[in-house]
Amino acid sequence: MAAHLKKRVYEEFSKVVQIPHEEAPTKKLRLSKPSKSAALHVDLCKATNSTDALQYLLQFARKPVETESVEGVIRILLEHYYKETDNSVRLKIASLLGLLSKTQGFCPDCIVDETINTLSNEKSHQVLAQLLDTLLVIGTQLPENPTVRYKLIEVACKHLSDMYFGVRNKCLQLLGCIGMMNSSLHEDCEGLVTSIVRDVQSIISDYFGDQEPRVRAAALKAMLQLHERGMKIHANIYEQACRLLSDDYEQVRSAAVQMVWVLSQLYPESIVPIPSSNEEIRLVDDAFGKISHMVSDGSWMVRVQAAKTLGSMLQVSPQFLEQTLDKKLMSDLRRKRTAHERAKDLFVSGEFSSGRKWADDAPKEKLDTNTVSLIASGACGAFVHGLEDEMFEVRIAAVEALCKLARSSPSFAEKCLDFLVDMFNDEIEEVRLKSIHVLREISTHITLREDQLDTVLAVLEDSSRDIREALHELICYTNVSTKECIQLALLELLKNLNKYPTDRNSVWKCLKFLGSRHPTLVLPLVPELLSTHPYFDTPEPDMDDPAYMAVLVLVFNAARSCPTMPALFSDHTFRHYTYLRDSLSHLVPPLRLHGKGLDLMDSCCGSGSVESAQLFLQQSLNRVSTIQNLEAPGAQDLLDFTIRDLRRLGELQTELAGAADFCATYLRCQLLLVKALQEKLWNMAVPLCLKQNFAATAAAQQILEETYKLEFLYTGLDSRQVATIHHVRLQGKALQLILTAHTRLDTLISSCEKFLQNIESFQRLFVSELPHLQNSFVDKLLEVMPRLSSCKPAELVKILQTTLRQSSLLQLRFPKQIHRATATIIEPTGESDNPLRFTSGLVVALDIDATVEHVQDPQTTVKVQVLYPDGQSHVIHPKPGDFRKPGPDRHRLITQVYLSHTAWTEPSQIEVRLLLAYSSYSTSLSSPSSTSKLGWVDNIDSLPPPEAAVEGTIPFSKPVKVYIMPKPARR
Repeated sequence: MAAHLKKRVYEEFSKVVQIPHEEAPTKKLRLSKPSKSAALHVDLCKATNSTDALQYLLQFARKPVETESVEGVIRILLEHYYKETDNSVRLKIASLLGLLSKTQGFCPDCIVDETINTLSNEKSHQVLAQLLDTLLVIGTQLPENPTVRYKLIEVACKHLSDMYFGVRNKCLQLLGCIGMMNSSLHEDCEGLVTSIVRDVQSIISDYFGDQEPRVRAAALKAMLQLHERGMKIHANIYEQACRLLSDDYEQVRSAAVQMVWVLSQLYPESIVPIPSSNEEIRLVDDAFGKISHMVSDGSWMVRVQAAKTLGSMLQVSPQFLEQTLDKKLMSDLRRKRTAHERAKDLFVSGEFSSGRKWADDAPKEKLDTNTVSLIASGACGAFVHGLEDEMFEVRIAAVEALCKLARSSPSFAEKCLDFLVDMFNDEIEEVRLKSIHVLREISTHITLREDQLDTVLAVLEDSSRDIREALHELICYTNVSTKECIQLALLELLKNLNKYPTDRNSVWKCLKFLGSRHPTLVLPLVPELLSTHPYFDTPEPDMDDPAYMAVLVLVFNAARSCPTMPALFSDHTFRHYTYLRDSLSHLVPPLRLHGKGLDLMDSCCGSGSVESAQLFLQQSLNRVSTIQNLEAPGAQDLLDFTIRDLRRLGELQTELAGAADFCATYLRCQLLLVKALQEKLWNMAVPLCLKQNFAATAAAQQILEETYKLEFLYTGLDSRQVATIHHVRLQGKALQLILTAHTRLDTLISSCEKFLQNIESFQRLFVSELPHLQNSFVDKLLEVMPRLSSCKPAELVKILQTTLRQSSLLQLRFPKQIHRATATIIEPTGESDNPLRFTSGLVVALDIDATVEHVQDPQTTVKVQVLYPDGQSHVIHPKPGDFRKPGPDRHRLITQVYLSHTAWTEPSQIEVRLLLAYSSYSTSLSSPSSTSKLGWVDNIDSLPPPEAAVEGTIPFSKPVKVYIMPKPARR
């Protein structure tokens, strides 16, 4: 009975009651951060002495402060400031106030009055200067608040009489950064009691004569700051600035030079009097003379600034400009007396001397150059002094200034030619290189004489490769006067070729331009250069001789503009032209040569124009857009023919090579996609389609590789073209996912999640380009995106397969300014049969010389790959200093690669090529749509890591084979 009752009790208490399911409200969590101001207050209250307080403040300065906590922190700091008696702690608090005022998102206008109030009771000059620096920070943060600016100007004027130079410096700096004219002050601040009687420029100029040199320098810099902010400086300041050019303090003279230059640009045509004379000259000429005098200053830094400043004074008169090249005062810069003045002096002096006064019959025409010259005698020959200066920085500045002035004055360029040529013999390589570059820039205005050319060509013996190549570039664009100059230049270049064989390409290029610029001077030298005789046959030269090829390059380029020159050629010269035209087409121009009845007119002369090539490229892209109306075989044939035409177009028209190759590569991706989506592949059973599946997998992988080439191997792409490339890449990834569903079901779920992330990433990066992707693969996927996110993997794969086969071809936008990144390895040439021998286990250096074009950041992306016969591959990252930039979008790589291997039984070849490294993560960060979403507290480091950051390398140069032979080590 008891067991029965117990069972009934358990039954009653174990009854299950179903309560209708109600969703519990979600709980919202609020993350609270500890208050910075409270923590700082606690720390400062714990400090028992000033040392502890200073330590707490130093620790606090290293921690970031949120925008919403800044005001509370500033209140705590100000409260502790009034209690603190130690100057060092108050100084640190004043510094922290300035740092906190710079916090983005915080408006410091609420603390202006309290910061100004701290100045009234402050006794320490150092703390006072720091508080003024804090007010300067606040004023720069509130440039549009006239009330705050007026208060700050009033504070600066009040403390300008302080005895400490640091306070006066900060006051002047405050006036220079936020000062404005008196009229604008009264208009914006009518309710204020006090006002400034004079304008800011007058106040600042009063301190040009301060007893402290640092204050004088600060006053000049404050005036220059006003000029940079757009305020026009008064012309009456010019006289004060000129007096400061003779100041004892270096920084004052440096700032005075800048001030004189500014006034010469503002008032170039103003007339100023010459001291101790009745003459008047233009202000720009007077300023030019005074700054020229500063080239002989005792401080080399002032001399550098004066020389640089002279180069920007392009409005100066020619006679003043030419005086800088002569240490003697020219006669046209002396004050000349009129005939009436000379006759009057003769009448006053009398016909004969009475003898009562000593030397009363002395000559009256004696001139004192310091009083009657229009330019100071110390300014004569300013550039001569600069070019002969002991500091190479001054010499470089003088050379650069000569370049700027010579480019605007052809007559001055001819006069300074001798001085620039003399700088080729400078002891510092940097000065020599700068002189060569400067002469190259003004080469259009000058013609070298034989003696000048002899001095220039002597530099070809320099051991520096940069110097020699810069000189080759100079000779390319230099005009010479006689045929002897041509002969001398050719002789020295051939000596250079013999001494430095690695300069071969640079010498050939130099002779190409030298011949094309001087055809009439080369014509009388042709019989001697080609060793021809009117009656006797001469032996045929060896075509493997680089010197003979250099002579032919000179002659053939001169013959292009001289139709009578081919009559002097021998029979073997015509054959050599045909050979060089095929092997060195970039050095040998097309000629119309009639030799022995044979017309050797080059076929390139009849090539079509760039406009017709662009039209053909546009028509080809339009033709491909109709591919959706064709069957699969016809679509493939159309793509094949179009790709072939575009590649041929790139070979014929070098100006469109990058655009044509870009379009051909894009169409190649589409062709691979069309072949992979054939009908028979997807209707077969899974076990029967292994071979076709392998081909489709290879096609998908190749599509991805080609898209990375399209994105990183070409420059000048716009956002729509980048979106088109990513669209094709997304199609390739979809194809990979479909193939994964046929073969590997274990990784299907993760692959589907990764693909959905790729779609979201595409939508985020190219949201502005989505309207231009109508009826495309991505457009259709985004329409069914909610369904894709919730469906099973098998259904997602089915949707992808259907969408991929039904989506239309996305037409490529016509590429206008696209260039392909290219690299050409000059050295090693790969033509030598002599192996490079070294002991196994040790290293040998291989010199690499290559030109890289249309690469944006070669220092970080260009790498050198060495491939050994046994399959080993080494990738070397060159140093940033190995890259030179001889021209826009063109870089030169000169480096050494160290090779090492175990012993071999016989010599074998290694392959050397250049690689272009890329990373898809950097592209996603540089997208305009992604960077525009970053807030003021966001940075690149805080972004989530990319789902699939792909890094790789692309070969963009032809491989060069080099024979090497590692020998076994001797025991």
